[in-house]
Order: sequence, then C-alpha cells, then structure tokens
Amino acid sequence: MTLRIDHAVTSGTFSLDGQTFEVDNNVWVVGDDSECVVLDAPHDVDAIQKLIGGRKVRALLCTHAHDDHVRWAPDLADAVGAPIHLHPDDMVLWNMTHPDREPDEQLSDGEVFEIAGGELRVLHTPGHAPGAVCFHLPSENVVFTGDTLFSGGPGATGRSYSDFGVITDSIRDRLLPLPPETEVRPGHGDSTTIGEVRSQFDEWVARGQ
Repeated sequence: MTLRIDHAVTSGTFSLDGQTFEVDNNVWVVGDDSECVVLDAPHDVDAIQKLIGGRKVRALLCTHAHDDHVRWAPDLADAVGAPIHLHPDDMVLWNMTHPDREPDEQLSDGEVFEIAGGELRVLHTPGHAPGAVCFHLPSENVVFTGDTLFSGGPGATGRSYSDFGVITDSIRDRLLPLPPETEVRPGHGDSTTIGEVRSQFDEWVARGQ
C-alpha cells in the first residue's frame, strides 16, 4: 500500500515555569491504509483517533516531552494499544506531566522505524528540550521537526531545560545537511523547506533568542 502523511491541528494549552499559553499543535500520522505511527499526542485524543481512522498504530513517537505534545500520550496509547517512545534525556520534562507513568520505549539517535515501505530515522536535536528529536522520512523528502525548527526560526529557548546555542548547533549539524528540497513539517504552524532555512539561518543566529 502507498505511504501517506495525514495531518490535523488541535488546540489547547502549554504550561511550563508557572505560565500557561494557548497553542495550536500539528499532529502528523505516517502510514498506509492498514498501519501507521503517530507523532505526538496534543490536546485531543478523539481528533487524533479520527486521523488514525481505525488503522493499527505501531508506535506513538514523541518529538519531546513538553506537556502540549505528551499530555494525552498515555490516553492515546491505551486507546489504540501502541507503545510510547521518548528520548530518555526528556524524562525530566515527562515526569512533570506524568510522574506515575513512564514511556514504554526509549528513542535513540539513528534509530529507524519502518512503516508502510518507508523509513523514519530519529535525529536527536536538543536545544528546545534536552531530549528533542526530529524524524526524517527520506522517501517523501520530509522531516518532522517538532519544536526544534519552524518556518520562522528555531524553537523557543527562553524556558527551563532549553538553550539557544544548543538548538542552533542541532539545526546546523543535523538538519541543514538534509537535501534543500526536504519539507520541514513542524509541531506548530506552517511548513517550510531546508533550502529556505539555510538562506535564513545566519540571520536567525545573529538575532539570537
């Protein structure tokens, strides 16, 4: 069956460091007509299940553990019978939201998930969060960047467990080497391309955050 990428936007809140904000999150589902993997679990289990559409969910892959991305991960995992995968460096953030439940599996840099004839490769890209990862899907010229990289620049680094120098190193070393036509599909907002990011990157670094 043909691999496809399904997308929805859910709305809710993000809370950290004693502040709460309204946010819209992208949900990405990669698979075919029979099976899929889900990237993150923001805000609305019912909306994500509609996107899944009754397919077998092989895994719930977390780009990082900020609560707007994982608050509903246990509920979604239980509903669809899929394991939760998270990079271990983000356990400090995970435990803020889910102190009584651990993820089922640890993500590691370079790990590959085979789905619907394609391969999702894990790229560890710390900075927005210590365990932040991106998922590169070479067959479709797509990289799912979570909150590491957006159309407007790097993910925010003004809160606990984040670092601007680290995130710009991650983008420079792990994402900019991808082919320029690679489409960047982030955790919030519009998509961009690696080529566009390259043209703006030095300006972003100079601007700081």
